[in-house]
Amino acid sequence: MTPIDLGHHGDREVQPGLVDFAVNVAVPRPPPWLRRELERALDEVARYPDVAPAVDALARLHGCPAACLLVTNGAAEAFTLIARARRWHKPLVVHPQFTEPESALRANGHLVTRLILERDNGFALDPSRVPADADLVVVGNPTNPTSRLHPRESILALVRPGRLVVVDEAFMDVARGGGDSVLQDAIACEGLLVIRSLTKTFGLAGIRVGYLMGTSDVIAQCALTQPHWSVNSLGVAAAVACAGTQGQEHTRALRGDLALWVSDLVARLTSAGLDVVREPAGPFVLVHHRHAARLRDGMRRRGFALRRGDTFPGLGPRWLRIAAREPSMTAALLAALAQELASINHGSHDTALMDQESEDLA
Repeated sequence: MTPIDLGHHGDREVQPGLVDFAVNVAVPRPPPWLRRELERALDEVARYPDVAPAVDALARLHGCPAACLLVTNGAAEAFTLIARARRWHKPLVVHPQFTEPESALRANGHLVTRLILERDNGFALDPSRVPADADLVVVGNPTNPTSRLHPRESILALVRPGRLVVVDEAFMDVARGGGDSVLQDAIACEGLLVIRSLTKTFGLAGIRVGYLMGTSDVIAQCALTQPHWSVNSLGVAAAVACAGTQGQEHTRALRGDLALWVSDLVARLTSAGLDVVREPAGPFVLVHHRHAARLRDGMRRRGFALRRGDTFPGLGPRWLRIAAREPSMTAALLAALAQELASINHGSHDTALMDQESEDLA
């Protein structure tokens, strides 16, 4: 079996000239009010960054003590800090999901167990399938790439003495219906840790800013191996702005827009003959098609980048992830998709005829 490339992410799908449906950053650039704050922060970049204003702003936003929150250099750093926090005996990652948690654990010498969720039940999480001796469990919610939103009760059912449950809520702020977060539970509950990201909602992938929330003891453990000045001055300024009034208004508006964009995308993809994983809650959808690999390659030639599915454990070459975009972009995508599907179907028909003619001659 060919090893899965856990280091493959959506940004590797995008090249100049391609329309990006591969990366889950929901806006193409930071909104104007945030750009102004970032420009002001440039006046301070000669000084070492002070993360305290970001911690205070995010703690106020979520109504938690500052000791229960750690600002990180994106969610990716958070996974590394968790991997280093303890000598995990049986870490388990629930797949299909974002591959960085497993990569971070493996890079720090851990042997990782995988729990593969099933397509037949919509990739739903059954807590009883998690082995009792798993001392670290990592799950995404809503999950990338399935867009599945697991009920809060299912997440809480994973918590038990001697186990840390890590919930990647990078898309929860724009999840359908406001999501089903366990963030407040993590602040009060031993053994539960939540990861959030500002990258997706505010167009900040190049700045890298996220945060961890949990009880003060586990936050302190994660902070022990965080490098000095890990979060830069622009990241601090972004966190303060995003936690403020304009940031939360932006989030609410984007959440409403994305709900419409996702519904439109699902309807169009379904009409085109693709099998869409039901009830997507995140700003992206997962689709299945028997010619998905050919479809992805053909769409690249037509100017569109889609995210391949075969680098997610539990999926394979018949899967694609497609980000939600505003309606005019979706319409352009589906017009090209219809042409590519017609080309693929015509080619498949010609191949079938050739096979039949060969059989007749034989």
